[in-house]
Amino acid sequence: MEIILKIIQVILALSLLVLVHEFGHYIMARIFGIKVEKFYLFFPPAIFKFKPKKSDTEFGIGCIPLGGFCKIAGMVDESLDTGSMSTPAKPWEFRSRPAWQRLLVMTGGILMNLILAIIIYTGLLAVFGEEYLKTDDAVYGIEPNGLASEMGFRSGDRVIAFDGDPAPENFMDLQPELLRSQIKTVTVVRDGDTLGIGIDPAYFPAMLNTPGMFGLRIPVAVGEIPDTSINAGSELAPGDRLVMTGSTDIRFYPELQKALDRLKGTTAGITVERDGQLMEIPLKVSNDGKIEVLLSGDISDFHLTVKEYSLLTAIPAGTKKTFVTVGDYVKELGLIFKPGTEAYKSVGSFITIGSVFPGSWNWQVFWNITALLSVMLAILNLIPIPALDGGHILFTLYEMVTRRKPSVRFLETAQIIGMIFLFGLIILAFGNDIGRLLQ
Repeated sequence: MEIILKIIQVILALSLLVLVHEFGHYIMARIFGIKVEKFYLFFPPAIFKFKPKKSDTEFGIGCIPLGGFCKIAGMVDESLDTGSMSTPAKPWEFRSRPAWQRLLVMTGGILMNLILAIIIYTGLLAVFGEEYLKTDDAVYGIEPNGLASEMGFRSGDRVIAFDGDPAPENFMDLQPELLRSQIKTVTVVRDGDTLGIGIDPAYFPAMLNTPGMFGLRIPVAVGEIPDTSINAGSELAPGDRLVMTGSTDIRFYPELQKALDRLKGTTAGITVERDGQLMEIPLKVSNDGKIEVLLSGDISDFHLTVKEYSLLTAIPAGTKKTFVTVGDYVKELGLIFKPGTEAYKSVGSFITIGSVFPGSWNWQVFWNITALLSVMLAILNLIPIPALDGGHILFTLYEMVTRRKPSVRFLETAQIIGMIFLFGLIILAFGNDIGRLLQ
């Protein structure tokens, strides 16, 4: 059932994004009186198609779910249908229009995807608001995983700066921003001292494949005491915060586990905090270093930042979030073209996209992912590769600057080369996904 839900979410999100993108081209073409011959979700052969009365456009749904297309009369596109290009240009054809109009037609899909992202983010902020932990409010610092520890980070480090600039405001953005901007030095406060941790670029490939580098350091509390626990009859109670044993601080899990390992098979005096009061409770420690209680994190010391928006205030906030996301994705995309980061290995297909969606239905998560994918689709289409909007935009800009229009033969050849390149990317993406599944 979980896989089915993921598939449904992928299909819904990508179908919406493709329809919006192609509608951008369609509506721009129609504004300038350019004929649109076909408008399809997915690629032919068609499983459904119709042509409204008094319309020149055939609408349909194809059976190959790899995108969609809007076939504009008089334009060399992915259909490679150039039969009409050998005849004189008709007034309603793309090629007969001024370059500035053709430029707007080609940017229509990108603009619509950005507008969709703004609409989604605006709606999410208006309905759900924002809730996050500021990096400054991570009062106990970070809990580094194995990779972060190897790089020089320690439990309790408070991250304050990246390359001399203030660290990201949102605690959850620490690792992504470290990667996006390829930070060279992270400044932390450790035991009251400020020091810089140099980031070796050789770690970037591992960082891309190791989520959770910077966990939140949270005090340990008692969640539940099972009836079968060796400490079931003790004075310990749910909600007690573990503080120390003897003079050893055990407020955090790594320190607690080390202390219990030293106390295996004994009864130890454990100091706990309950309702602001400290009390010592004798607890049994098993031979494998456990007190046999379910532990939980006590987040009562953390202040979460909550922002609420009206519809009017959500519009500029949603717009800002969209363009911040654009900037972040451009940085991430740039990593793919730097072989040293091995970011090209993270390129994924529909399988990767599907893995991002949750296994249970959550509208907030679904729309957040859809907005991100809309931004990604817009930016990817700006890449100046023939067969993508960016290639057509580049050729049109060239024409506007030089006042020389590329020949039909050149455009057709460029389109074929671009499609070969795109198929290569698709093969890479599916290859990466299959490799990850086989690991």
